[in-house]
Amino acid sequence: MTERRPRKTGSKPIESISFDDIDRRILDMLQEDSDTPMHVISETVGLSTNPCWRRIKRMEEAGLIKKRVALVDQQRANVPLTVFIGLSTTRHGIDWLEEFRKLIDEIPEIVEAYRLTGTVDYILKVVVPDMASYDAVYKTMIRRLEFSQVNSMMAMEELKFTTAIPTEHL
Repeated sequence: MTERRPRKTGSKPIESISFDDIDRRILDMLQEDSDTPMHVISETVGLSTNPCWRRIKRMEEAGLIKKRVALVDQQRANVPLTVFIGLSTTRHGIDWLEEFRKLIDEIPEIVEAYRLTGTVDYILKVVVPDMASYDAVYKTMIRRLEFSQVNSMMAMEELKFTTAIPTEHL
């Protein structure tokens, strides 16, 4: 088996590259299904295969396309419970932030994390099989770091989920 070479992303400054409607259409198609065959993309956007491939490579080199991944169904992966955790802390030093980053990197159930403005300092998205599994994540977190407030919200229904970002602002 050959080892897959990592894509060279972000090697060109994005400001030096202009994007047109064809680039946006290609990007929209890849965001919908990154496995779409090159000949299908090129036919859809009205280019031959090589120029279409070069445009995709250019977007990868600019870091606009970070990587291509498979989206896994949460239910079928046995992690149907989504929990959003709002965290507040009285500690705002770089050392604490670095420890927090290490902690969230070590917990695979934390799939998204953001530092916020306002009354809540951080928000996490956690996916777990059940409440007992969430409790284990919670206990792991509070054993390692001190939080002034932990506010957990269980998602009852997913109303919208997409990884696609709008391309009309390119």
